[in-house]
Amino acid sequence: MSNIFGRMSGRTKFAVVALAVFAIAGCASLGLGGGFQQPVVSFKDLRVRGLGLTGGSLDAYLNVYNPNGYKLDATRLTYTVAVENNQLGTGVLDSRFTVQNHDSTAVRIPIDFTYLGIGSAARQMMNSGSVPYTVTGDVTVSTPVGNFTVPYSGTGRFSAFGGAQNSR
Repeated sequence: MSNIFGRMSGRTKFAVVALAVFAIAGCASLGLGGGFQQPVVSFKDLRVRGLGLTGGSLDAYLNVYNPNGYKLDATRLTYTVAVENNQLGTGVLDSRFTVQNHDSTAVRIPIDFTYLGIGSAARQMMNSGSVPYTVTGDVTVSTPVGNFTVPYSGTGRFSAFGGAQNSR
């Protein structure tokens, strides 16, 4: 490499060094100097959208925080919702959303369920008024330095009268 650099003219050497300086400065201005920091995905809330004779619809809300100095474009989000260790719903959200640098955004994931799928949880809800739940999955983000997939999880209790109470 030094042999190739040694054969360049003074003008060419200056151009190569200037290009390298501009490339490094460009990466620093994008916030890439410190590398990629994983977004923080946390469970925010669980709300009943509707109930019917055979089941219902829920909306789970996730908060996605971007600690980087550049925006993140989420390209895919997977999720699994369990109530009292019984899987209630699972799915993939392929609609894109953007999280600006050093900011957060709320993401709604719709879940349809049947009462047959949550028999013991429904009984506990009727007896005690609340049930434990877990939401897990991963989110894939596109950044200037590549694509990354980050897992997330959240737990809490859902009360028939007070909505969701988050544990983490």
